[in-house]
Amino acid sequence: MSTLTDDEVTESESLPPTKRQRQAARLAEHASIGVRALLVKILLLGIVDAIAVWALFILVMKEQWVIGAIVLVVTLLANWIYFSPGKLPAKYLTPGVIFLVVFQIFVIVYTGYIGFTNYSTGHNSDKEQAVSALISSAQERVPDSPTYGVTVVENLEGLGVLVTDPDGDVSVGKPDSPLEPVRNATMDGGKAVAADGYTSLSFQQILTRQNEISSLSVPFSDDPNDGSLRTPDGQTGYLYTSSLVYDQAADTMTDTATGTVYTDQGTGAFTSADGEEMLPGWRINVGFDNFTRAFSEESIRDPLVNVIIWTIVFALISVASTFFLGLFLAIVFNDMRMKGRKFYRVLMILPYAFPAFLSALVWSGMLSESFGFVNQVVLGGAEIPWLTDPFLAKVSILMVNLWLGFPYMFLVCTGALQSIPDDVLEAAKMDGAKPWAIFRLIKLPLLLVSLAPLLISSFAFNFNNFNLIYMLTGGGPRDPLAGVNVGATDILISMVYKVAFTGQARDYGLASAFSIIIFIIVATISIIAFRRTKMLEELN
Repeated sequence: MSTLTDDEVTESESLPPTKRQRQAARLAEHASIGVRALLVKILLLGIVDAIAVWALFILVMKEQWVIGAIVLVVTLLANWIYFSPGKLPAKYLTPGVIFLVVFQIFVIVYTGYIGFTNYSTGHNSDKEQAVSALISSAQERVPDSPTYGVTVVENLEGLGVLVTDPDGDVSVGKPDSPLEPVRNATMDGGKAVAADGYTSLSFQQILTRQNEISSLSVPFSDDPNDGSLRTPDGQTGYLYTSSLVYDQAADTMTDTATGTVYTDQGTGAFTSADGEEMLPGWRINVGFDNFTRAFSEESIRDPLVNVIIWTIVFALISVASTFFLGLFLAIVFNDMRMKGRKFYRVLMILPYAFPAFLSALVWSGMLSESFGFVNQVVLGGAEIPWLTDPFLAKVSILMVNLWLGFPYMFLVCTGALQSIPDDVLEAAKMDGAKPWAIFRLIKLPLLLVSLAPLLISSFAFNFNNFNLIYMLTGGGPRDPLAGVNVGATDILISMVYKVAFTGQARDYGLASAFSIIIFIIVATISIIAFRRTKMLEELN
């Protein structure tokens, strides 16, 4: 009978596993997974794969090759990770990494990209689409146009038209692809009524989608100057040509009605000699122009500076007022001589229990100048413009935010006060320290050690407190002299929202530039504040 020595055991453990050992390990791992867990894993991956296939199909149809390749690679990688033995850390990290990339990194990168473009109302497509839109917008029906037989059809890409010309030739096209011949179309009375790959709309469907159909404009060829076919009733079509003519070689757009020639001067729109721009234009890279506009154009710079100052003041006052009121109440209700402390503590946190945006809406109604509870009941019918006067609107916002924010500070201060060792306070009293000195020299510094990060995060939160501003005042009252849509109580984040998503002139590029400026300000303040708080750590 032979025995293994310690050296032999150590040597066998250091050798790489054989093929049979690796197979045994894989079988053991698979065997360790329950049948239910395996079925759940297959089901979840099947759902992910189905969504990925559907997304790939749509992306290929839209010719989005780069995004399609990314979706394909990520899907294959996920399948490889979850169907391979081992790789336990990757299996836990993969979902989080995917969500991080989609919802954080992609958003940041895309916002940065838009901030360097002229993406806005009238500049939201590429040049080819802008040329087509310009020509389509100036189209008129040709008086002697022949009548074409039309059948409205549909596929996954949307509506199109099946056209039978007066010679009997059949073609099909969609707004983004010109007419092309069709073979083996189904004919009925000399008119094509169906084609492979398309679904013909019934008369009832045509009636219910009349607005979509009347706006269909299918180009006759790749040359936009050849005109397009439109159908006002879904049964017959006519040739429409435009008064604008695009010269691809010279890259100019000519208005045949006036003879004006518009050229591409690199501004993202065709521009005439006297500076008149034709809209829609197209999206181009403008470098730092949006940032330059923010600080050079007086109509944007002055409102932006006012908004930055008000945002900082609003955040500082909100943090200071809520902290000191919460601290005061925490000290009061932390005194053992106080009766009914539990009852009062419940009352104190009630504002914290309601959703902030609903509370802001309620306060907006209560502070109404004509019908609000405050003016009509509390002030006996006074007509004080709480939300329409620029100064009073700011005061109202600070008061409402104090009402919303002090319960949070009350809770954290209560916890921090109870964590201060009693022997420290007793020693101070034995040395003859007065209550104010104990609070100023012992309690407050010890509180700040634990609460300083929370105060910094509260400042960052109020710096971007969009819900309160938008629900209470909507950023108003409006500043009529500003070159952008901004009001007296707008903070930076609400200003960004209004510049990007409200009004007729939406400027996504400028709004993205504002977002980058906000990030730089908040990051700078936070870094400085966190460095300052390191001094408090010496107290420990």
